[in-house]
Amino acid sequence: MNIDKKTVKRSLLPYLLFALVVLGMFFFMNIANKKVDVLTYNEFIEKLDNKEITKLELVARTNGYTYEARGKLEGYADNETFFARLPLSEEVMKKIVEASDNQNIELNVEPDPDSSSLLLIVVNVLPILLLVGVAFWFLNRQLAGNKSSLDFGKSKARLSSDNNKVTFKDVAGLKEEKEEVKEIIDFLKNPKKFQSLGARIPKGILLFGPPGTGKTLLAKAVAGEANVPFYFISGSDFVELFVGVGASRVRDMFQQAKRNAPCLIFIDEIDAVGRQRGTGLGGGHDEREQTLNQLLTEMDGFGANEGIIIMAATNRPDVLDPALLRPGRFDRQVTVNLPDVREREEILAVHAKNKKLADGLTLENLAKRTPGFSGADLENLLNEAALLAVRRNKTKITMSEIDEATDRVLMGPAKTSHKYSEEDRKLVAYHEAGHAVIGLKLDNANDVQKVTIIPRGSAGGYNMMVPSVEKLCSTKTDLLEEITGLLGGRTAEEVVFGEITTGAHNDFEKATKIARAMVTEYGMSDLGPLQFEQQEGSVFLGRDYNKSQHFSNEVANEIDMEMRKIINNCHDKATTIIKENRDLLKLIADSLLEYETLTKEQIDYLVENGKMPEEDEETSYESMSITKLREIAKLNFKNTEKILNN
Repeated sequence: MNIDKKTVKRSLLPYLLFALVVLGMFFFMNIANKKVDVLTYNEFIEKLDNKEITKLELVARTNGYTYEARGKLEGYADNETFFARLPLSEEVMKKIVEASDNQNIELNVEPDPDSSSLLLIVVNVLPILLLVGVAFWFLNRQLAGNKSSLDFGKSKARLSSDNNKVTFKDVAGLKEEKEEVKEIIDFLKNPKKFQSLGARIPKGILLFGPPGTGKTLLAKAVAGEANVPFYFISGSDFVELFVGVGASRVRDMFQQAKRNAPCLIFIDEIDAVGRQRGTGLGGGHDEREQTLNQLLTEMDGFGANEGIIIMAATNRPDVLDPALLRPGRFDRQVTVNLPDVREREEILAVHAKNKKLADGLTLENLAKRTPGFSGADLENLLNEAALLAVRRNKTKITMSEIDEATDRVLMGPAKTSHKYSEEDRKLVAYHEAGHAVIGLKLDNANDVQKVTIIPRGSAGGYNMMVPSVEKLCSTKTDLLEEITGLLGGRTAEEVVFGEITTGAHNDFEKATKIARAMVTEYGMSDLGPLQFEQQEGSVFLGRDYNKSQHFSNEVANEIDMEMRKIINNCHDKATTIIKENRDLLKLIADSLLEYETLTKEQIDYLVENGKMPEEDEETSYESMSITKLREIAKLNFKNTEKILNN
């Protein structure tokens, strides 16, 4: 490996400078900590006569006909000394010699005062000169054009290479989003076509949506399709400690882009620099605000023919400054939502190209089992499944690895080393079985995909329930049955054990949140179609920490009563279902105690046959298709066909 000597020197220079500074500070601290008493000639003679001097050092000053006396007195600490100036005479020397003989004074006379003075000068002055010289040399190199760490004003935008070119073929799903940005591609390829008709192409496009949905990938694909330079930078790269650096970097970035036009600039996490002004510390002189002002100025300064398009991405469009979102800056705003079942299948197909899947494991079924997953989550899911298959010495990825990887992505790795007591295992098993029974018996409840009593994360057990059909909006019935399903675990504890535990605290949190939203935001209560609360975002903090309330104390009491009514009615319904299905509850709970984990197919078989499949039957059962499962398990509960068809 070849190493550039200049690079090595530049990398070692900061460490050398730091070492010199530390040494200098140590030297001066030692000087500062020394305590020196200045004695007159008479005081010195008095101390000598009183036998108080224990150590004495004399330095002859030939140019001044004097001695410089330094030493210690009785009771002095290590950092204490005295100084006196004595006449250069035989009388004084005789008196000192006699005292040293009689008093055992440690006497030292320097024979070479010139060299001592020179040494003193070197010790005191050389570190300072060395520090100044190194600092001057270092700064001189920077000012001479060395583009390194002190080149703060230069843009940190990176130019994507052709080797990393991304096109729309690499972006699965996002059909509508691709249509929104195709005009940008046409403009970058042939701007004259738009100019001839007097059309003004959007100067900026803002992509916003949940993390991992493909905003950055879409921006790269736009540049790849247009075959133009692609500059990408994070919003945090503009902000520095020194005032004015961010604005300078913005100017430099646009200067580079203009020299390479037509091109695309992509600013990721723009909320780091584009937050609403007037909310930070420092008012209008805040470094972040100055950077934002420069960005607004540069975007406004574009001409119609400059051929520069800005794309930005954020997860928090609500905190952006309104000046960024007006026409002429980010003219077009594109929402990049979580993928639906069809899009998830397309995304899985992209990430599964280089992975070996077992026969019978279809991407369609996998897409149906992963609602709410982003593109990044799906990629991570397949990668985790591949790692598990390698760990288990398998040649293909099976549904077993997919299930385990899904649990890892959602809840974290299993804590197999954690051992329950038999009482706790039974309690958790009935708790999770309660959720499963509610899911099986309610028409609009989420489908039970997996139940386990193996602890993951902070949960003692885990019940994976997904919607049978993905909906844009939820009905009142959907929300009520979702609350009922959340209360199924606590209800099972009450019915079976006659006791309650703390295990349902997370279920209560979710249920209460849904009930409150039904009353205060969705108008789904006896209070009527009114919205009593609105989310208020804190721009400075970046989170929704509070809600604005537009009601009196009397209405607040009515809201609490309506919430309590919703929760109590759902609890009563859950209790009725659990009591009517005690046998099913016990069957699922006992199976969990024996097998610890039950999949959707195993639960279906268990409900139909009243037992788990035999070992050889179970092995083949996991790889069976949905069609084959229809033949084996003709389920007798109400929503059988809905589950099998979805």
